[in-house]
Amino acid sequence: MNQGFLTVAAPEFPPFSSNKDGKLTGVDADIIKEFAAKNCLEVKIEPTSYAGTIPAVQSGRADVAIGCYYRTAIRAEIVDLTDPIYTDEMGLISESGIKSIPELESLKVGTVDGYLWVADMKKVMGSNLTIYPSAVEMQADLKAGRIAVGIDGYGSAVEMYKSDPKYKVVGADADPRVIASKEPAQIGFPVAKDKSDLTKAINASIAAMKTDGKIVEVLTSYGLPETAADTGAPRLVK
Repeated sequence: MNQGFLTVAAPEFPPFSSNKDGKLTGVDADIIKEFAAKNCLEVKIEPTSYAGTIPAVQSGRADVAIGCYYRTAIRAEIVDLTDPIYTDEMGLISESGIKSIPELESLKVGTVDGYLWVADMKKVMGSNLTIYPSAVEMQADLKAGRIAVGIDGYGSAVEMYKSDPKYKVVGADADPRVIASKEPAQIGFPVAKDKSDLTKAINASIAAMKTDGKIVEVLTSYGLPETAADTGAPRLVK
């Protein structure tokens, strides 16, 4: 970290991270900017692709990364991960606002590959589940009526459907058959392994922002639920 600056690796991934005309916005962006301001640091943006963000931290080009990064055991081997900031809940997208997984079982449902709930939902849904390579393809089938419900990360879904009032995004009710519906992934900031003091400082800031309600304020300002701030004890996705 250069004296007086905090270099932030920032992919284009709204509503968590967005860099337009040199202005950093999003859930993660607002939280890391709050940390920087409280510590008299000026934020320097390191624009990256999503895949290039962790390497930017590893190589030292950035001090910290933002962009809704899951706290995973594999990721923790190559970078430090801050304490959990919020969770990425399992979001159900439909016209009716359905939120119960048992109600999905008789419907045609789609989800995006790579999410924590995919394997469990395969077992629950069988042939009624279609897995898409991206949310764009899933959205096309949802709007065409080929599926009745889409499943995506809550924040990503809110962003994608925010201008289409026909669709409602709700958090899935907890179902013992789908672990991610009960224990959604925790989000943390990746920090270089040799910057443990920075990790500790960000952790202290996260704790303070949880106490004073800042985390909830930021989440709700981007359409995410207050419950996402209730992370529970730190855990890593295995």
